[in-house]
Amino acid sequence: MAETRPNILLIFTDQQRWDTIRAAGNPVMRTPNLDRLAAGGTLFKSAYTPSPVCVSARCSLIFGQYPANTGCADNCDAMPDDRPTFMQSLTDAGYRTHGIGKMHFTRDTNALRGFQTRERQEELGGRVEDDVYLCFLRDNGFGHVYDPMGPRGEMYYIPQPSQLPARLHATNWVGDRSIEFLKNASLSQPFFLFSSFIHPHPPFSPPTPWNKLYRAPLMPLPKRPHQPESLHTYINKFQNRYKYRDNGIDNNLLRCIKAYYYACISFIDYQVGRMLDVLEQRGMAENTLILFTSDHGEMLGDYDCFGKRSMLDSAARIPMIARFRGRVPASATCDEPTSLVDILPTILNAAGMSEDAGRSDGVDLARVAAGEHSGRTIFSQFHRREHGVYMALNRRWKYFYSAPDRKEFLIDREQDPEETRNRAGIVFCAEALKEMRSRAIGFFRDRDVTEHIEGDSWKQYQQPRLPDDPDECLLIQDPGWSRKHQIIPGYTD
Repeated sequence: MAETRPNILLIFTDQQRWDTIRAAGNPVMRTPNLDRLAAGGTLFKSAYTPSPVCVSARCSLIFGQYPANTGCADNCDAMPDDRPTFMQSLTDAGYRTHGIGKMHFTRDTNALRGFQTRERQEELGGRVEDDVYLCFLRDNGFGHVYDPMGPRGEMYYIPQPSQLPARLHATNWVGDRSIEFLKNASLSQPFFLFSSFIHPHPPFSPPTPWNKLYRAPLMPLPKRPHQPESLHTYINKFQNRYKYRDNGIDNNLLRCIKAYYYACISFIDYQVGRMLDVLEQRGMAENTLILFTSDHGEMLGDYDCFGKRSMLDSAARIPMIARFRGRVPASATCDEPTSLVDILPTILNAAGMSEDAGRSDGVDLARVAAGEHSGRTIFSQFHRREHGVYMALNRRWKYFYSAPDRKEFLIDREQDPEETRNRAGIVFCAEALKEMRSRAIGFFRDRDVTEHIEGDSWKQYQQPRLPDDPDECLLIQDPGWSRKHQIIPGYTD
C-alpha cells in the first residue's frame, strides 16, 4: 500500500501577495516555473490567509484550524500542544517527513512539530549552533554576515542587494537542501517535504544578479484609490510607524521596493523549477501532490501602507496552486474562496487519511476545484479583544471589523474588485452588511469565542492611539547572537 500513496511537496513562501505570478495575471512578473506549475494544476484565485501575520497563519496551516480554534492569532501567541499537526499524522502513517527553512514555531522555535527531521533557517534569535543555515554560512567563510537576510529595523523597507553571493543566499540554500532531499528520497516510501522560504518577507534583499532583474523606473506605482485613508485601520497606521514608513512617500523608492520584492519572488521561482526538474528526472512527478502557497501578503505601498496585518487583499490574499495528476484539474482556475486551513485536508485526503482530515475547519482543495463547495464563507482573524480584526468573506462580499477603530468595512468583491471604497455606510448595502456581520459573529459564537462580542454586535473597547512623537515605536530588530559583532573598540565603548 505504501507504494501507491503519493509523495507530497509543500512549497511555502513568506509575505507573498496573490498577484505576484504571471499566470495569475501580472504581466510584469517573470515566474516561468510557477506558471508551469499552474499549467499542470489548478490556480486558486481567491485564496486567503486565516490570519495575516506569520505565526498564526502557520499555526492555522499545520493544524487546519482557524485562530478561533487554535487560540493563536498573532506572532506572540503560542501554538497549541494538545493536537497533532498534519506532519505528525503523516509521520504516524509511515511517511518520511522533513522540513527545510522557516517554520516560525512558537514557543519552541526548534520544535519538530511532527517532522522526523528539520533543517532550520529563521530570521532572528537563538544561537548560531541551533540554526543549520547560519552554521552553513559560518562553514563557508561568511560567519561575519550577521544579517544574512538583510538588516531589519531602520532598513526594513529599504531595498538592498544581499551581502551574500547567490550560491549562499537563504533562498538558494532552501532550494539546494530541497534538491538534495528529493534526489535521495526512497522510491519505496512516500515522503512529505515542506520547503519554506523566508523571502519575499522584508528586508527585500535579492542577491546579484537577481537584484537587477526588475528596474525601478519600469515598475507600476502602488494602488492608491481616492482617499485611501478611508480604508486604513489602526494597525495599518501602527505598522507604518514602526516600520519607518509614516514620514513621507517617495514614489521612486516605492518602485525600487517593488522591483526588489519581485526579484525575491523570481529567485524563489528559480528554485521551484529546480525542484520540479528533479521530480521529473526521478519519475516522481506523476505521483506527487505539489502545493504552492504563502502565509499572507504585503501591502507594498498600496493605500500608502506597508506590511501585513490587514484584511485588504494586498495583505490577506495569497497565491495558491495545487497540482496532482488525476485528482486536481490541469490548466484550471478556481474562483471559489479558499484558505490555508484547506491545506491539511487536501494533504491528508491525498494520503488516504480522510478520517484525520475531518478535524479541520477546511475542505479538500480537489473538491473545491470540482465545484463541491460552492457558496462557502471563509474567515480570518488578527489579534483579539481591543486590537482584534475579524473577517468573513464569500464570493460576493468581504466584511471585516476593526476593534481598535470601532469600524466596519464592507467590500463588494464583484463590483469593486480593486477594493477602492468601503460600502459599510451605504444604505443600499445595509442588508449585505447585516448578513455578513451576522456570519462573522456567528462563527465566533459557535466556537465559544465571545470575548469580543456583545449581544448581536461587537464589543466596544477603548480606542488606542499612536504617540504624537513620530520617533516613538520605531522598530529595532538585531539578532541576539550578533550583538557582540557590533562592538567597535574605540567607538562603541
